[in-house]
Amino acid sequence: MNRTESQLVFDRVVTADMGRRQNRLPTTSWLGVGLVVSWFGLGCGVASEPSPAETAANNANEAGVDAREASPSVPEPSGRTRVVLLGTGTPGAEVGRSGPAMAIVVDETPYLVDLGPGVVRQAAAAAAAGVAGLQPRNLRIAFVTHLHSDHTAGFPDVILTPWALGRRDPLNVYGPPGLAAMSGSLLDAYREDIRVRTEGAEMLTRTGVQVQAHEVEPGVVYEDNLVKVEAFEAPHGTWEHAYGYKFTTVDRTIVISGDTGPNEALVEIAKDADVLVHEAYGAYGFFQRRPQAQGYHGAFHTSATKVGELAARARVGLVVLTHQLHLAGEDPEQLVEEVEAQYSGPVVYGRDLDVF
Repeated sequence: MNRTESQLVFDRVVTADMGRRQNRLPTTSWLGVGLVVSWFGLGCGVASEPSPAETAANNANEAGVDAREASPSVPEPSGRTRVVLLGTGTPGAEVGRSGPAMAIVVDETPYLVDLGPGVVRQAAAAAAAGVAGLQPRNLRIAFVTHLHSDHTAGFPDVILTPWALGRRDPLNVYGPPGLAAMSGSLLDAYREDIRVRTEGAEMLTRTGVQVQAHEVEPGVVYEDNLVKVEAFEAPHGTWEHAYGYKFTTVDRTIVISGDTGPNEALVEIAKDADVLVHEAYGAYGFFQRRPQAQGYHGAFHTSATKVGELAARARVGLVVLTHQLHLAGEDPEQLVEEVEAQYSGPVVYGRDLDVF
């Protein structure tokens, strides 16, 4: 299928082989824009109005396309490891998209990555849908990419709700500097709740509400008999410490980008990985933003086109998009096609409770 052509103010690249998109609706392709975004130097700026969060919230529903309609067929999950998207949202209060969070589940042991709003209820929903390991009382291990509010607003939920539902072991959380202070502050904020639940009629054990916060540096940060977890630096604008994570399980390798600007190191980190879960924004929408907003998005996030380029160079088996920013109301299919312009493997526009 040939893409619809539009006159741009700069050169664009046209992908020749579109045969594999026979079942896709025709849509405007902004490949040249994407390539410029790929080369866009990192800079920092304050987003002009509307803010990135407002943009995400406003455009998520304008797209109006079921994310599954934009996703190619991928094999059903098999083996011992599953990747579960618990929340694919952004700072915006988007209907149908919970806050950023996912789980790597090996056998019936879950490992959370990020703790966005709604994370425990999403885990319960996944458990009800068949991923038994995500019963809330099983949530004992978590990894935080960075301390942005949309990635941590569910932290008190993960501390308290599984404990109230029967967790007896401490919660172990791994992440950047500042995590221990955040953990201590949350426990202090809920000290009366904890007192009543441990000293009152419920008689809950105090061990289940304990938090063991591990502030980590890049490298291997966790290992057990099911998984090895490595943290790597993610260039996320003005954050001094932001991470992505690589999970090497008993049968799969999964790389999670975290919130990140274009990260050339991913080519080596994600080399031959089975799954790359990566955030993305639409390349066309980027150039509809004001210069200050372009500075923000170029430094803090990655275009879908760049994601495709990195995935192709790393030779990953599957790309899953999450934390998607629709900067100009692009539909999910357009973000997928921007990735596919650079990468020939399967690409999925992730949505909440998808399992891979």
